[in-house]
Amino acid sequence: MAIRKHRSAGAAPSARQRARRAGRMWLYGRHPVIAALANPERRCRRLLGTEAALAELRRSLGDDQGGSHLRVEAVSRADLARALPAGAVHQGMALDVEPLSARALEDACAPPSEAARTPRVVVLDQVTDPQNVGAVLRSAAAFGALAVVVTERHAPEQSGALAKAASGALESVPLVRAANLARALEQLKRLGYWCVGLDPAAPRTLAAAHSGGAVALVLGAEGAGLRRLTRERCDLLVRLPMSGAVESLNVAAATAVALYALSQPD
Repeated sequence: MAIRKHRSAGAAPSARQRARRAGRMWLYGRHPVIAALANPERRCRRLLGTEAALAELRRSLGDDQGGSHLRVEAVSRADLARALPAGAVHQGMALDVEPLSARALEDACAPPSEAARTPRVVVLDQVTDPQNVGAVLRSAAAFGALAVVVTERHAPEQSGALAKAASGALESVPLVRAANLARALEQLKRLGYWCVGLDPAAPRTLAAAHSGGAVALVLGAEGAGLRRLTRERCDLLVRLPMSGAVESLNVAAATAVALYALSQPD
């Protein structure tokens, strides 16, 4: 990892502008940056880091990560802050990358022929908060879900904030965009999934209703919940058992609880 000293305090803002024009973005924070550098599918262009952060990256990854086109520059924390959105928790490192290539639903969600666990997919119905989508990706990675499916509209783009919330999971769990969610659910059914929607008013709990097999877990935004057409395309609606002290869980928390419940042996 050849390091070039950063010579101009004014270069970081222009770097941000160049990345925007090229359709690129900054990833920041230890886990997103390390995961992106280790991902052969990710095209990394420029790495900015403090001396301490770059030394940590060398210990973690060695000198041959990020591809031959990666520029590595040692910078101050002030220069990093100028390159990134206000308040970004960068932990001394930022990586200029191209967005990951789009994945087709049939490719990302096809159940493996020899799977160690029953296939799971998470489907989000117009969840717009990048922090929530990032946290869902993190839970999907933790419980071995094959992909997270979002709507093409009314869903966040790949961004540094989403990647930070995902804590590296954006590199390992495909984020699939569906132009029409109802049709996407029908595609998942043809792939062998039961489409199970979470609804706090459903009569049965997830544990009581689930009898095994591949599951596409469908969740709506907090407050709005599932849209009517999405609900109608689900094979069944279930709820999480709750004490009644709160009406609902944040969509990211509900995803984690539901994926945990699905991971338990019958």
